[in-house]
Amino acid sequence: MMEYKELKKLVELVENAAITHLSIDENGTKIEIKKEIQETNSVVLPQAAVAAPIVQNTVQAPVEPQETKEAPKNNNLIEIKAQMVGTFYHSANPDSPAFVKVGDTIKKGSIICIIEAMKLFNEIESEEEGVIEEICVANEAAVEYGQTLFLIKKG
Repeated sequence: MMEYKELKKLVELVENAAITHLSIDENGTKIEIKKEIQETNSVVLPQAAVAAPIVQNTVQAPVEPQETKEAPKNNNLIEIKAQMVGTFYHSANPDSPAFVKVGDTIKKGSIICIIEAMKLFNEIESEEEGVIEEICVANEAAVEYGQTLFLIKKG
């Protein structure tokens, strides 16, 4: 038969171990120890902290919308419009010359500007051939989808 000290050690072993059940059969003596799992409230660990927006009482100057050109009255002029929202650039970088200027003849597929959208620089190619009559957007200006970028005279 098992001594009290040995039995106490087994009980402590089950209590401290990650087990819930211990069964021993020694010399015809069976000992079974079961540990009941107490239901505990689940603990929700905080996920990565998200910074709460800081609300400041500031007054913003009203943003003046950029003037949009009306459709050309001359039937020979074709509008080249922005196909995305972004920032308009005349050249690949500040030190480079503009892709096109007024009076330049462009061919279908010629790169005429860059529009930066979501940190991607998209080269915009002409879908028409002709002569640049007007550049309707300032360098580094925000452009909207469908906004006229250039007027070209079909050639």
